[in-house]
Amino acid sequence: MNNYGEALKELRLERGLSLIQLEKATGISNVNLSRWERGEVIPSIEFCVKLADFYGITVDELIGREPR
Repeated sequence: MNNYGEALKELRLERGLSLIQLEKATGISNVNLSRWERGEVIPSIEFCVKLADFYGITVDELIGREPR
């Protein structure tokens, strides 16, 4: 499986957002966001959808999944 944590962090940094800024924009705790980026915890699909909607991308793109 691809490293979803790296993909999440890369998306955030590409947009110039800190964890605090992303928390304020999405309502998702920066502690959870950080744990997801480090690969310590897998986010629920609900949170993946919320982040994908925020970034304007698909869930596959969010987690760095390449098309088949």
